[in-house]
Amino acid sequence: MKRSDIKRRPLSDTALVNLAPEAGAYRELDSSGLYFRVKPNGQKSWELRYKKPDGKWSWLGLGGYPEVSGALARQKAAELRSDAAEGKNPIASKKARKAAEIAATNETFEVLAREWHTSRLAGWDVGTAKRVLGALERHVFPLVGKRPYVSIMSMEWMELLRGLERQGILEQMSRVRAYCKDIYDLARVTGRAMNNPLEGVHKFLSSGKAENYAHVSLEELPALLRAIRSYPHARDIQLGLQLLTLMAVRPSELREAYWAEFDFDKRLWTIPVERKGRKKGREHLVPLCKQALSALTELRKITGAYPLLFPGRSDRTKPRSDTVFLMALRRLGYEGRQTGHGFRHIASTVLNEHGFPADHIEAQLSHKPSGVRGIYNKAQYLEQRTTMMQWYADYLDGLEQEISEPYKTTAS
Repeated sequence: MKRSDIKRRPLSDTALVNLAPEAGAYRELDSSGLYFRVKPNGQKSWELRYKKPDGKWSWLGLGGYPEVSGALARQKAAELRSDAAEGKNPIASKKARKAAEIAATNETFEVLAREWHTSRLAGWDVGTAKRVLGALERHVFPLVGKRPYVSIMSMEWMELLRGLERQGILEQMSRVRAYCKDIYDLARVTGRAMNNPLEGVHKFLSSGKAENYAHVSLEELPALLRAIRSYPHARDIQLGLQLLTLMAVRPSELREAYWAEFDFDKRLWTIPVERKGRKKGREHLVPLCKQALSALTELRKITGAYPLLFPGRSDRTKPRSDTVFLMALRRLGYEGRQTGHGFRHIASTVLNEHGFPADHIEAQLSHKPSGVRGIYNKAQYLEQRTTMMQWYADYLDGLEQEISEPYKTTAS
């Protein structure tokens, strides 16, 4: 978003997120002497212009964005302007308030959560530890992280979790609820809380795996494939939806993927075991069909300068939001009818109906066989899956082009 596109002040949240950097640092007025500063490297922060006792104008930093939101920056600015009007030194006032904030942080939910996270590290692999903290940083800390944990009521936790429910990320919602409940258990057993406000909350939330894995019928699939092909918004997300249809991987596996995991010459994607949330086992090998290679080659032209296939907008070192594919499907009119995870169900249905061996399908889906068979069957069937997934990609092409009974002959 360019500065010339700003429509109103104070600056909207949309403007704050999307204001683009320029060759030189610049400031944009928000309100009453409060300015939003954007550096060439994309770093954003708040500054207050104020008059010193000697009558000269000066600048006072109020913190970086998005850590300091627009609402918080305006509150801080109002407090400092009030101090200045009373003859107080705004710098001294800022330091005094900062000291009070630091004293209070030892009782905030974020501090308690990070203590809990540290206490659990010995039992987690690196990938799990990173995912758990990432979920808290994305979904919880921005809303209640700075609050004293004893002041957050059950109804507030209910509303936070229902917000995730409304986004359609039901599995993530369930995990976040479990993490936060465990965090409060730490406070309770160490004598810092009398009760756990998340106790019983799960009874009034959706468990919703069926909705989370929603997928269209095979009759509706051609129209969905054509809708994805004509997705009118971000090209990288459109390519991501195509890749989900072609490879039957979990949306999180694709969203968090690194370019270094792909071998274009061998036509192979290797998902490290650490990224799969496991301590044991081995990496998951995903063969790349011709259509997937084509989509990846185009995607690399868009995001190849970054380590991640789908780098975040504000922080390129982190992947895009876990709702990015779900929201894209909603924009296409498939809310409640198709999810990113649902493409795995479609692939499983089609491949089973066309006679491919169950072992090959389950290996492609990275499912571990149950019981004794799961202990001894370590085969990945890479050669067979390469042939199977190329057949599947061609089959989808046929559906998209409305070819009657596409590729009806199955593997023998």
